[in-house]
Amino acid sequence: MTEALQRFGYAGVGAILFGVLFWGALLIVAPMLLMVDLAFRPYLPNPKDVGGPLDVYTIQNFAKVFLDPLNVWVFWKTIYASILVTVVSLLIGYPLSYILVRAGRSAWIGILMIGLLIPFWVNEILRTFAWQLLLARYGFINTVLMGLGLIDDPIQFTNTDFGVQVGLVYAYILFMIFPLYSTMESLDPNQVDAARDLGAPFWRIHWDIVVPHSKPGIASGCIVTFMLSAGSYVVPELLGGTRSIWFTKLIYLQFDAINWNLGSAYGFTLVSLCLVFILLVMAMFRVSLKDIAR
Repeated sequence: MTEALQRFGYAGVGAILFGVLFWGALLIVAPMLLMVDLAFRPYLPNPKDVGGPLDVYTIQNFAKVFLDPLNVWVFWKTIYASILVTVVSLLIGYPLSYILVRAGRSAWIGILMIGLLIPFWVNEILRTFAWQLLLARYGFINTVLMGLGLIDDPIQFTNTDFGVQVGLVYAYILFMIFPLYSTMESLDPNQVDAARDLGAPFWRIHWDIVVPHSKPGIASGCIVTFMLSAGSYVVPELLGGTRSIWFTKLIYLQFDAINWNLGSAYGFTLVSLCLVFILLVMAMFRVSLKDIAR
């Protein structure tokens, strides 16, 4: 802060802070407040009724969210699948991050990192279309499996929850790997080497040394991966189709039908659940927002 004052002066720093706060209020706070306000108001098809005696605060929109069997099923399916995607991403990302860190400055590490990043230079929609081709009934994966004689008939991967989960893991696994890699990189390798020299088994080294040190990265990766998975629209739409409805699809349908009030109630419910998940993860790993931000 002192360096910023010396470089820009009080007026410059004040202008920068004002710009950041104004931008955040305009793009984050204001839309959220509008969504909350709409969620607690009834849907009034006639614009003349807006602001009239019928336009009162109510919880009828949330009654549709929690009492409609289809809404409840889709909501909890989305949450369950998002948690599963998060767990799978962690199981893949943790050992991969550890290998990258322990490899140090090996020449192939840079190649591997670039290999992880290159697919994400392409738009998410195009990457999802690529997985649609891979998972299609007569796509690459089914063709290989039938060519090897492992299956007789093609497996239905697309238009299923499994296909959506595969696409979500691929789409967001880097958001798990990079926080893990960042925290593991700050771990003193001498601790791991000393534990190994003293005869500690592999699992004990991770349980007592690596995992406790990596808790902020694990928590951050889990939070971001879960929120992106639960809020994804493109991947479930392209890989799930009409047979695997995601909660974001229900939100889109309400806004598309110009029922912004019910759509806002759906969105507010999803945001609230994500907030609860964040608090649970922070409590489980015993980390604070400050730890995650580092």
